[in-house]
Amino acid sequence: MGILASASTGGEVIVDILDRLFENYAKNVRIFKKREILLPEYVPEELPHREEQILQLAKIIAPVLRGSKPPNVFIYGLTGTGKTAVTKYVLRRLLLKVKSGVLTAYINCRKSSTNYRVLAELASAVGRPVPFTGLSTTEVLKRFTYTLENRGGILLIVLDEIDWLVKRSGDSVLYFLTRINEELSRSKVAIIGVTNDLKFMEYLDPRVKSSLGEEELVFPPYNNRELEDILRRRSEEAFYPGVLEEGVIPLCAAIAAKQNGDCRLALDLLLKAADLAEREGASKVSEEHVRMAQREVERNLIVDTVKSMPLHVKLTLLAILSLEKNRVKNITTGEIYEKYRNLCNRIGVSAVSQRRISDIINELDMLGIINARVVSLGRYGRTKVIKIVTSEESILEGLRRDINLSSLLSK
Repeated sequence: MGILASASTGGEVIVDILDRLFENYAKNVRIFKKREILLPEYVPEELPHREEQILQLAKIIAPVLRGSKPPNVFIYGLTGTGKTAVTKYVLRRLLLKVKSGVLTAYINCRKSSTNYRVLAELASAVGRPVPFTGLSTTEVLKRFTYTLENRGGILLIVLDEIDWLVKRSGDSVLYFLTRINEELSRSKVAIIGVTNDLKFMEYLDPRVKSSLGEEELVFPPYNNRELEDILRRRSEEAFYPGVLEEGVIPLCAAIAAKQNGDCRLALDLLLKAADLAEREGASKVSEEHVRMAQREVERNLIVDTVKSMPLHVKLTLLAILSLEKNRVKNITTGEIYEKYRNLCNRIGVSAVSQRRISDIINELDMLGIINARVVSLGRYGRTKVIKIVTSEESILEGLRRDINLSSLLSK
């Protein structure tokens, strides 16, 4: 017998369990008509409540229709305000109008957060794939520029979540891309930068800043009414009639509206709630399913956020956790720094300055992972008191994904 046939649970072979599970799943009331309608990468034919931003971006890049390079444009807005969807939507409509001479390259800088990977994706976009590793950045630049010039035309480069690239690898690639047109005669490059960080320009060299931010668009958060409208429109395509209880969409919208009008969160809640209902064989998606989905989304968000943090941010967070575990009351920046330095010594990495740790504490506070409250010490001045305000279990799960911290977390 094979492995599946021989495995058993309580005397029943796993094959029988799987067969019964799949048969029951096929017989159950169907919830989804098109599940992919609720996925984050799906861009619908209509983007309600973003008509103004669509028109603004379209006007900025329209010169490509006459063979001219459009200005670089920077798009700001909080998570889930439609920046990526609008950008993809406008480019999709633009490409329907041009027969040749225009090429687009979309790069998610959260996934491709090094100079090499960004340049490798650009080289691939113009038809000159390069190895994942092994070449110098200068060589990749040379191949990309040479191939682009031979192709001719206009390349529109979308750098989504561009702040991830700059914070990890600096702005050298941006400097090159904002100057590349000086080296080209048959081709031109325009950049569309997208970021959640409203202070992003502060990280850039003044020479890059002046060239990159020629035009700017700011996306406001969605309000509760707009989120409800978006969810109802998507639901008509995503679900069979009558499977959503009356309060499901208003609840998803209300939760997301409180989180800075995050449409992505609203869609994710609705998707996960429906998944939970389907898995338990329910005939309808209820508000309780939404509440369950909310707990799961919040846990996953913390884990993913912590997992993607730079090493020294993780060490700072671990220092705070360690102090709390040791029942230290009114944890201060100085205590965190001493603990952080101790952790650095234990894994053999050089510590950053106390000022940098203070900046990291502010960043963690802005993310809502900790609370850094300024308290008065009377004639001794003021200090920050820090405490964890999110799930410690989720933070630890995110930290465990980093192999560099394994020796610290195993004790």
